[in-house]
Amino acid sequence: MDGSADGKAGGSAGGKAAGKAAGKAESIVAGLGGIDNIVEIEGCVTRLRTEVEDPSLIDETALKAAGAHGVVTMGTAIQVVIGTDADPIAAEIEDMM
Repeated sequence: MDGSADGKAGGSAGGKAAGKAAGKAESIVAGLGGIDNIVEIEGCVTRLRTEVEDPSLIDETALKAAGAHGVVTMGTAIQVVIGTDADPIAAEIEDMM
């Protein structure tokens, strides 16, 4: 125990993880055509499942540069394969919306 009231260890590890997710989220938003192009987003284990207004604005190269392992496009439904960071990244993007 570190003496904090909740018994959780303090430090910057959580802050670094949150900062990493936030930075990655911003890059992913750009690759998805901007925040105004995103209708909805949710984390699903290792994927970001999104619905976009205009799928022609999706930049797969930018998404892969942001850390995506792959991008699956089905009309306006986009899945970004991102790994185990999917849920915190989705939460960061939802906070931007």
